[in-house]
Amino acid sequence: MNWRWVHRWLGLVAGTLALVLGLTGVVLALDPVRDAWTAATAPAELSVATLAERVSGNVAGIEEIRRQPSGEIVVYAFDQGQAQALRVDPADGRVIGSYQVSAFSRWMKNLHRSFLLGDGGRLAAAGVALSMLLISVSGLVLLLRRLGGWRRITARLRGTLAERLHVASGRVVLAVLLLSSLTALYMSAATFGLVTLDAETEPDVVSTVGAAPAPVAAALPLLQDLRVADLRRLNFPDADDPEDTWTVSTAQGQGWIDRATGQTLAWQDATRAQRLHDLAMLLHTGEGAWAWALVLGATAACIPLFWATGLILWWRERGRRPVLADNSAVAAADALVFVASETGSTWGFAEALHRALATSGRRVHTAGLEHFERVLEAAPAARDVFVLAATYGDGQPPAHAADALQRVARTPAGAARVTVLGFGDRQYPKFCAFAEALEQALQAQGWRLRLPLARIHQQSPQEFARWGQELARSLGQPLAIDYRPRLPRLSELRLVERRDYPRAGSPEGEQPAVILRFALPTEGLWTRLSGRGLGRFVAGDLLGVMAPGASAPRYYSLASGRRDGFVELCVRRIPGGQCSGYLHALQPGDPIQAFVRANPGFTLEGEREPVLLIGAGTGIAPLAGFVRGNTGRRPMHLYFGARNPERDFYFAKDLGRWQDERRLSSLHTVFSRDGKSGGYVQDVVRADATALRQLLAKGASVRVCGSRAMAQGVAQVLDAILAPLRLSVSQLKAAGRYAEDVF
Repeated sequence: MNWRWVHRWLGLVAGTLALVLGLTGVVLALDPVRDAWTAATAPAELSVATLAERVSGNVAGIEEIRRQPSGEIVVYAFDQGQAQALRVDPADGRVIGSYQVSAFSRWMKNLHRSFLLGDGGRLAAAGVALSMLLISVSGLVLLLRRLGGWRRITARLRGTLAERLHVASGRVVLAVLLLSSLTALYMSAATFGLVTLDAETEPDVVSTVGAAPAPVAAALPLLQDLRVADLRRLNFPDADDPEDTWTVSTAQGQGWIDRATGQTLAWQDATRAQRLHDLAMLLHTGEGAWAWALVLGATAACIPLFWATGLILWWRERGRRPVLADNSAVAAADALVFVASETGSTWGFAEALHRALATSGRRVHTAGLEHFERVLEAAPAARDVFVLAATYGDGQPPAHAADALQRVARTPAGAARVTVLGFGDRQYPKFCAFAEALEQALQAQGWRLRLPLARIHQQSPQEFARWGQELARSLGQPLAIDYRPRLPRLSELRLVERRDYPRAGSPEGEQPAVILRFALPTEGLWTRLSGRGLGRFVAGDLLGVMAPGASAPRYYSLASGRRDGFVELCVRRIPGGQCSGYLHALQPGDPIQAFVRANPGFTLEGEREPVLLIGAGTGIAPLAGFVRGNTGRRPMHLYFGARNPERDFYFAKDLGRWQDERRLSSLHTVFSRDGKSGGYVQDVVRADATALRQLLAKGASVRVCGSRAMAQGVAQVLDAILAPLRLSVSQLKAAGRYAEDVF
């Protein structure tokens, strides 16, 4: 089932009516709180018999005593033909005042239960309750998919403010919404007779007709045994009907008492359906449980927040998919491009491929992968089929293509040749797993491949360009793929501080590095909600910097999180590097244009297990950011390698201070051009093998950042260290305990 489709469209369609239920629910939740604070409640051991006797002495013409869910006692009586509803004090039976439900409260309940439309409105309210149930279930599925399962249900949230508000509020109140929807549906079923609450038959009871005087309430054995806390209502026998009985109702059942003898004529236990209805009423309204009513009110208050943030997210996603003006008719197309994209970024690559093929003279039709089966049936002229598929999370397909693999697997091979291109992130163990599954399914059906599966890491324009060149050679024709990333809105950051390495007087020819600190921009609420600002970010995320005149951003690992109050990078100047040269030329006060891209496979969550941080050169930046943000004193051990301790020991003073503050448990350094010891970071890792093996055996995670060659050397050393534990780096990666950020 496409849970995202269910969640989105039910939320949009039923959202307006759910807003009414949510807002009225907030108001109605205050009633049980007010009643609990103002009601005169009976002592715990007070019997119904005593209560009836006390009230009878103060009120004439009693017909019924009713205990409200709040514990308040209300008496209904006739005085000289005038109906009365009176509030009484159960302690002595005296009248406190008249009882009357406010017109406003009654109007709000009718609006909440039926939209002021009678039975038709009640049906609509039941439909909204069913929609909320499906929205809650689909929301739970999507939440677990987003966070990576139940174990990560409390993980830190990422994304724009609107995304975080939508998910965070859902994570808090989802269970209550599920419960509220289920109880509303049950009560609606009872209202429309779909559930029978009463017993199929009632006992045939009649009071004894005789000369014996009618007993007073205090002498009735059944009422003596019942506590007022259990009472629902007590009906007095009609004075003009000698055969009428006393009738008492409680949560446990209903009893009938002979008016002449005072003996119990019959007792009927409450049905299971009635008990469920009583529980549903309590859970749905909070009447009689004011603390729970406050929880319900808070949950109802989240519904407008859900609706508003959901609308913002839908509107943003709607704009991510490009409109292809030259999309050929399916029947005439000789090239088909299918797309599976979770965030919309893969559509940018598909648009570039579509435009290049069309420019070369091909008739191209591009569609979502969920339409694979239908489009192929209507495209007899197709000679090439391209599938651009992103893998989301732990090997999952994008939501809109949730059942696309099954559709592909049952589509017989045609004359066209197929090419699958995968998009994903190497930090995840199941990198491009969905694309791999698609290619395997196509081959199983007999499709011929034009090119073997290629994988694009983190939406790399360079890797996509290389794939385009291979495709052009295979097609035997020029193919000018001009992919321009669809970048998020850029934010202006101003430099406030720079620290240069090496400092003046360093040897010629060394590639200098600089730590740059930028002030956070001022962002309004709408900017944060709509995702147009930097949003929330943490150390290890990536800052995309657009240098003047550049066609694509350059990404740098962040050494800070938003909570630190600034944006910090460590950048080495590369000869001929357009962006690094631009950043090195900045002076305090100069602005840059940038945006943040999440790097969830590498960043650290809030677990308590130890962390091994291993880096070299400017790769220390995100590792220093992890230590900086370690206010919870999680055990962190840093292994760092550079060339010279005097010229490129980045963050040296900070690391010393963080050790004193116990944010950093231990620091191990090595410098390759230090005449005293020399070596590389993998050497110091190997030298500390025993301690590292003990930490890894206790569940430690590993983060590695630096050059690809360094990361490969570290992985080999760690494999040797892990061997006695019958573990390996690949196993740690599969368990989410090992991640690299390499360049």
